[in-house]
Amino acid sequence: MSTLEIRRSMLRNSLVLGLFAIVTVGLVAFTQQSTAERIAQAERQARIDALAQILPAGSYDNDLLDSQRELRHALLGPRPVTAWIATREGQPAAVILQATAPDGYSGAIQLLIGVHSDGRLSGVRVIGHRETPGLGDKIELAKNRWILGFDGKSLQQPGESGWAVKKDGGQFDQFVGATITPRAVVKAVHQALQYVDAHRDELFAQETAR
Repeated sequence: MSTLEIRRSMLRNSLVLGLFAIVTVGLVAFTQQSTAERIAQAERQARIDALAQILPAGSYDNDLLDSQRELRHALLGPRPVTAWIATREGQPAAVILQATAPDGYSGAIQLLIGVHSDGRLSGVRVIGHRETPGLGDKIELAKNRWILGFDGKSLQQPGESGWAVKKDGGQFDQFVGATITPRAVVKAVHQALQYVDAHRDELFAQETAR
């Protein structure tokens, strides 16, 4: 093979390898973008599913995820929390708060707390915790129906003294061998109700103005 032919062969190989590299990079970028989009869609659906446990879809007509905002207040925990504002026909329907009970037995307990515009709880769910399996983890709906005891409650029902576990003179059950965990959740839910009651107009003003 002559020197010229060798050079031509090397040039062809270089072009083929270069084209292969370009195609490979393009495929990797496309795959990464597609994967990122699928992950984003899955995360969005997971949020929708979680919020639907607190507030049935038929009880509002706006896009909850588009109504998301960040709140900061001591009653909601030590860190900024996310809130979703629900409206129906332009009128306040409910707010869902991602609040924190900082004083669980094994650390902070993350909660979703839904409050109707009239101040009644639409539901409460635990979305993160490190409580003791078989004891404190009964705050999970999958382990125990205790968390459903908040449904329909408000600041007036059961009243100030009732917002505590029974061991502390309140209305809510504690668990055998685990009082600190339910006490922390009851306190956090009560404080969330207090926050919504004090900031109702502020919470709903932006959404109802749309």
